[in-house]
Amino acid sequence: MTGTVRIERAGPLTTIQDQGRFGMLAHGISASGPMDRAAFGLAGALAGAGTAAGIEFTQAGLALSLEQGTVPVGWAGGAFRVSIDGRRHDWPGGALLRAGQRLEIIPGKAGTYGYLRFGAALDLPFVLGSQATNTKAGLGGLAGRALKAGDRIGLLPGDGQPLPAEAPAVTQGGPIRFIRGLHWERFGEAVRARFVATPFRVTPMMDRMGVRLADDGQVFGGESILSLVSDPVLPGDIQILGDGTPIVLMRDHQPTGGYPRIGTIIAVDLDRFAQLRPGSAVAFEAVSVEHAQSLLRSRT
Repeated sequence: MTGTVRIERAGPLTTIQDQGRFGMLAHGISASGPMDRAAFGLAGALAGAGTAAGIEFTQAGLALSLEQGTVPVGWAGGAFRVSIDGRRHDWPGGALLRAGQRLEIIPGKAGTYGYLRFGAALDLPFVLGSQATNTKAGLGGLAGRALKAGDRIGLLPGDGQPLPAEAPAVTQGGPIRFIRGLHWERFGEAVRARFVATPFRVTPMMDRMGVRLADDGQVFGGESILSLVSDPVLPGDIQILGDGTPIVLMRDHQPTGGYPRIGTIIAVDLDRFAQLRPGSAVAFEAVSVEHAQSLLRSRT
């Protein structure tokens, strides 16, 4: 045993996440995994976490103490503020957390999701090949639920080494890029043109399953309700509900959908979209599949 972490404060949807459990969609189980994969990776590099799971927290932040042992920790995502025993540290960053010390993360000026990772493995069971929490299915993490005050998580020896990782450049603003969806042609030409010319707004109705957008410009207000045979959906799909409300599907999305998808947010922009707070304006820009793939290759 390397140590034991005790959760002292956890906001809503504070969960354990790792790279996810892929290949289970046919069985009705989404992959889960971090909402901001790049930030999750950076926190892991700063902690020397390797492929081990970590904690994803939301705008409310997180507080925990280390009851036993010593462990490197790394943090990243959004723009939060972090301190250990009241001493402020840079964000993103990392430190060595010792027994008896208290780490606290409080909200900052931007971002919805943050990550705390450990240079150790979490002593939690693997469920269908992953420790990631899926609260909809009740799988993974700690009993398939969000973390709460009083929870204890054991830390096991890990094989990673903390790296002096550099924080990636944060891209602020700019349109969210998407590729045209399977049902793009089912929307009229005028609607398609307005979709990329009219901003939407992120609403407070958001979780790991999806983010509902406000259509203040009434882009889809005049559309007839489109009903389709359900088929598989993906993270980033922009699904238009029967009342014309756009909703972007996220990491814990349902396996299938029966509403038309006008597009799919590209992988390199889905992290940035996930970090938008309620009230943020969203503009969409169409790109080709080839361009989306080249952007992804340039990031990896």
